Amino acid sequence: MYDILDQLDEKLKKVTSQEDIKQVKSFFLGKNGLITNLFKQLSSLSQEDRIQKGKTLNELKQFVTEKIENKLQEIKNAKKQQELSQEIDLFLDGNTPNLGSIHPINLVIKEISDIFFSMGFGIEDGPEVELDLYNFELLNIPKNHPARDMQDTFYIDENRLLRTQTSGVQVRTMLKKKPPLMFIAPGRVYRRDSDLTHSPMFHQIEGLAVDKKIRFSDLKGILEVFLNQFFGQTKVRFRPSYFPFTEPSAEVDIGCVICGGKGCRVCSNTGYLEVLGCGMVHRNVLKNVGYEGFRGFAFGLGVERFAMLKYGIDNIRLMFENDVRFLEQFSNSFYSKGLV
Repeated sequence: MYDILDQLDEKLKKVTSQEDIKQVKSFFLGKNGLITNLFKQLSSLSQEDRIQKGKTLNELKQFVTEKIENKLQEIKNAKKQQELSQEIDLFLDGNTPNLGSIHPINLVIKEISDIFFSMGFGIEDGPEVELDLYNFELLNIPKNHPARDMQDTFYIDENRLLRTQTSGVQVRTMLKKKPPLMFIAPGRVYRRDSDLTHSPMFHQIEGLAVDKKIRFSDLKGILEVFLNQFFGQTKVRFRPSYFPFTEPSAEVDIGCVICGGKGCRVCSNTGYLEVLGCGMVHRNVLKNVGYEGFRGFAFGLGVERFAMLKYGIDNIRLMFENDVRFLEQFSNSFYSKGLV
C-alpha cells in the first residue's frame, strides 16, 4: 500500500496538465489500474480476509481519488489565474449579439388582438385539420354549395380537410359555451390559391359576438373603432355583399393608405381598399348550434393583407421566404411596441 502511495506522490509531482491527470487516474483506477487489480485479487481470499482487505482497499481508493481530484482542481485554478493575469484591452470592440425581431405577421396578430381585447373580446383557438362539418356544413355551406369553389382546400379524406377559415372555431365554441359570447379566433388557414397577394397558407382573424339584442350598428361601431386604431384616422365604408354564414353581409373598405383616398393604381382610382368582410350571423348557423332566440355578428380579416397595407409590402411571398434582410426591417416595430 505504501508503495502505491509513493508512486502516486511521484507521478502527481510531474503532472502539468489535465491530460496528465487523466493518465495518472488511469494508471491507478483505470480498467487495468494498480488498485483495480488489487480488487480483482480479493476473490481468492477467505471471507474474513476479503472483508478486512476490501475495507482497506476502499479507503485506499478513496484517498487516491481525492488526491487526484485536488491536483486537478489545482491545475484548473492555476490556468484560470494565468488567463486573468493576461493584459486585456478594454477599448476593443465587443461582440455585439445579433438581435432578432418578431415576424411582421405576429406583430400584426398581437396588435389586432390587443385592440379587440381592450374592447372586451376574448380569444379562442381550434384545430387546423378540421372536419367538413365544422368548416362548411354547420356554417350554412352544405355539400355542392357554390361558395365551396371559392374556398377550395386540401382534403385529408372525405370528411377531414385543412381549414379554409377560422369560422370552425366559432362553431366549436358555440357548441361548448352558452351565450353571451364575444371573442376573436386567430390562426393559420389553407386554400388552393397562390399569387403576389395570395398564399396557399395564410393567417386569418375572425370575430364573433352573440347576445339577445345585438344589432348591425354594434358591428359597424366596433369595426370603425378597430380600423381607426390600427390604421390611424381613416374613412370607413360598408358595401353590401354576400356570405353564406351571415345575413345581411357587407364588405368593409378603408381610405387608401397609399394615396390617402385621392385615387391611385393600388386602389383602382376609387380611393378605397377592401380590408375585411362581416355581417349578422345567419339564422341557420344559430339554429345549427342551438342558439335560437339569439342574434350575433361576425367578421373576418386576412392578417397578411393588414400587414402588407400597414408596412407597404407589395409581395406576400416575402413574409414566408425567411430572408433576414426583409425581417430585419421590423426590428424597430419590435422594440417600439414593448414586445420584449
